[in-house]
Amino acid sequence: MLIQRISFLQGLCVLCLIWVAVYFVISPRVPQVNTPDFKEITSISERKQAFFEFFRPLIEAENAKILALRDALQHHPKQALVAKLASQYNVMLDNPSSKDDIKNLLAHVDIVPASLALAQAAMESAWGTSRFATEGNNYFGQWCYTKGCGLVPTQRNAGATHEVQAFVSPANSVAAYMRNINRHNSYRTLRTLRAKARTSQQPIYGCTLANGLGNYSERGQAYVDEIKQMIRINGLSESIDAPC
Repeated sequence: MLIQRISFLQGLCVLCLIWVAVYFVISPRVPQVNTPDFKEITSISERKQAFFEFFRPLIEAENAKILALRDALQHHPKQALVAKLASQYNVMLDNPSSKDDIKNLLAHVDIVPASLALAQAAMESAWGTSRFATEGNNYFGQWCYTKGCGLVPTQRNAGATHEVQAFVSPANSVAAYMRNINRHNSYRTLRTLRAKARTSQQPIYGCTLANGLGNYSERGQAYVDEIKQMIRINGLSESIDAPC
């Protein structure tokens, strides 16, 4: 019993050290800057540039946190860490120490390409000028279903109860967006496309993953096509070889 207790405490200490590394060492520190008033930037090209320059560091910082967790899963898969991430990403595990379960979890704990996140943020927030962006720091159109959790849409259908979720900061909006992409069943196709790229050691392109966003909007394929067009027109692709 004593040996088991010591082993458990050692595992807990390792887990704590990993989380400290993720949030205070490995992840880049994003300077605390005020959100630009994008409405005040009348030049479309300047507004776009300001939008991308503001959000890219937030997206890269969140992806760095995810990559740190992914690295820990691959090289230091302590049971406590696996269980915590499985709960966070809504993944059912049969055996937290099995390679299959770790592989399944890794399909969820992965990045969202900056090209895709930037395009969706621009599309969903009207380049940071929408009411939900300016009043609720919501740049990705995410809903919530608890009264008072966000802003009530002015054109909400009778009987509907959803609100557009409010966040304390744009960074929190980015984190919630990536968590949504990585855990919701609606984006299983996106995660499968990403996992296939990992398996074949291919780059993870935003335009490729956009094909898994058919459920993000009621517009379905039209929305997917618009996101790809947004990436292409604004030169957001990771490479000239990206399939956009």
